Amino acid sequence: MGKRSEFKRNLHDNYPTPLTAMPSLLRLLTKPIRFCEPCAGDGRMVKYLTDAGHTCARAWDIEPRGPDIDKQDARTRLISNIDCFITNPPWSRDLLHAIIDNLSSQHSTFLLFDADWLHTRQANGRWQKCSQVISVGRLKWIEGSKYISKDNCAWHRFDPGHSEGPRFIGRT
Repeated sequence: MGKRSEFKRNLHDNYPTPLTAMPSLLRLLTKPIRFCEPCAGDGRMVKYLTDAGHTCARAWDIEPRGPDIDKQDARTRLISNIDCFITNPPWSRDLLHAIIDNLSSQHSTFLLFDADWLHTRQANGRWQKCSQVISVGRLKWIEGSKYISKDNCAWHRFDPGHSEGPRFIGRT
């Protein structure tokens, strides 16, 4: 699924979130939060977060793969009455950037994607809106595969009005 992979990509970059991506984020969520999962796929991340004591207000996807997932587009949808968005968005830059722009203008937004993004020209104008980068490392995205990804991953937190760039939180 990464930029150096020869595997065919899934439609809309839909890859279920590995459980191993969650501990880094859960350590930061010290009190119960009410969240929206806007790229929910099969609802796996919703389950991880609700099992940890958080409340899912809404779960959407452009192509829902679970019974409790609404068909909505994270690039344009608006929502109120939540603490934050938490999702594993598509990594295709055209989709990712539209999602960053829409969600981060509304609420704090935690997005799981490649850590290298911060070092690209494409990130210019957006990385400054990122308040935290929470290192995750390499993940196994394809269930049953013997391979992990070639790209390091991180949770990127974006906050409305933030413009000073990120604080880095290393792996623990």
